[in-house]
Amino acid sequence: MSVSIYRETLTLEINHKYSSSKNSFQVMEYLLKILCLFSLLYSILQLFKLILKRRNQSCYMLAYECFKPKEETKLNTDTCVRIVLRNRNLGLDEFRFLLKTMVSSGIGENTYCPKNVLEGREACPSLKGTYEEIDEIMFDTLDGLFKKTRFSPSEIDILVVNVSLFSPIPSLTSRIINRYKMREDVKVFNLAGMGCSASVAAIDLVQQLFKTHENSLGIVVSTEDLGSHWYCGKDKKMMLSNCLFRSGGCSMLFTNKMELKHKAILKLKHMERTQYGADDEAYNCCIQVEDEEGFAGFRLTKSLVKSAAKALTVNLQTMVPKILPLWELVRFFTVSLCNSMKKIQLENIFSLFFGHGGKTVKKPIFNVLGGGINLKTGIEHFCVHPGGKAVVDGVGKGLKLNDYDLEPARMALHRWGNTSAGGLWYVLGYMEAKKRLKKGDRILMISLGAGFKCNNCVWEVMRDLSDTNVWKESIESYPPPSLNNPLKEKYDWIHEDYLGFVRFDYSTLKLD
Repeated sequence: MSVSIYRETLTLEINHKYSSSKNSFQVMEYLLKILCLFSLLYSILQLFKLILKRRNQSCYMLAYECFKPKEETKLNTDTCVRIVLRNRNLGLDEFRFLLKTMVSSGIGENTYCPKNVLEGREACPSLKGTYEEIDEIMFDTLDGLFKKTRFSPSEIDILVVNVSLFSPIPSLTSRIINRYKMREDVKVFNLAGMGCSASVAAIDLVQQLFKTHENSLGIVVSTEDLGSHWYCGKDKKMMLSNCLFRSGGCSMLFTNKMELKHKAILKLKHMERTQYGADDEAYNCCIQVEDEEGFAGFRLTKSLVKSAAKALTVNLQTMVPKILPLWELVRFFTVSLCNSMKKIQLENIFSLFFGHGGKTVKKPIFNVLGGGINLKTGIEHFCVHPGGKAVVDGVGKGLKLNDYDLEPARMALHRWGNTSAGGLWYVLGYMEAKKRLKKGDRILMISLGAGFKCNNCVWEVMRDLSDTNVWKESIESYPPPSLNNPLKEKYDWIHEDYLGFVRFDYSTLKLD
């Protein structure tokens, strides 16, 4: 009897322990499911936060305002010749070099020059004159920008100014803050020595700041000081800058506020910056120096185009996979692989029968990506820096762009000249004035500058654009029937005896 009772008791205890352990396992399983559910919800929440954060980090352009100098500072053919003949250091050889350079530069008769150069004060520039030149450009474009967008200067959170050749104390950003009485907590940056590609570098800075400063407005001011850096010597490599650079500049307004997205004209999609300064040839191809007689200026060498090609190649090799569709990349890879295999086979056959005595064919200097890739599969418009005819034509040849693609850069060069860091925005203004920019279009902006630097970016057009902007008074006459400069036809007759007379008393020179 006692044995049966013991067995029943033991059985009950075992069943109780088993049921307890089973219940505990079920509870743990239930808690684990809840924990997994919460982890999943937390991950989804973090993903949404990341998406919202990246949306708030977007860089939108709300407006831009290019500078249009006064008509009395226009640099036509006759004025160019007066300025050239005023330089007593020039002989017949130097004069004809300048004449040839200006004729082939792609620059027309409607560009603008600093006032002190027109008045003959380029040899002894003053600080007051430099401030007047810079102030006119900065304040005129900023006044227009605030008027166009109806934003108050006190609403600006970030201010970036890039002027390569003039860095006073207090800085130019402080000068703007003082003029417009901006807030005490505005983030300011003054960029100097960045060259013609400084505008895109400044935009990259604003984009990076937008990642840590939400709901912000940022302004970039891009221009250059030419009047106090006019070259007065006779070194041909340094006289080129006087032939190419002209007065101009631009102010731009950016934001990362999502509520202002509907007002934006462009959205920054990609940015790629390349610094090729480690190469000695590239570093020295565009550099500020003094000549043998002590005249300061910019020396532009023949290796500039070559250095630009190398920097552009490195830049696009990084950017292209990010901006082109997958099918174009696959096509390019397949074609390149097949061509490589054919080339290897042909070289092996040639060397087998003829040895290695064949001639090497020199490739085009601007053949950026082998010529096989089609950038137009991902880009509708090309905004090329109007640095000079050789650079524009070289980029066009390397990227296989047609006349339609290069027309904006060529027309901006002809109408405004090389306005340094502000030049890209005159090109963009031409596209807009011609009503080329439609919603969803993508623009590849190519900027090249001393250092040597290549800064490129891609914009997406947010709505159809048709503002004539700074091109309002001249867009109907572009493109002109011919881009030839009339200098050669008008002044090629000048001979050494005449130059000697002019140097004796150039004020008596009468120009038709």
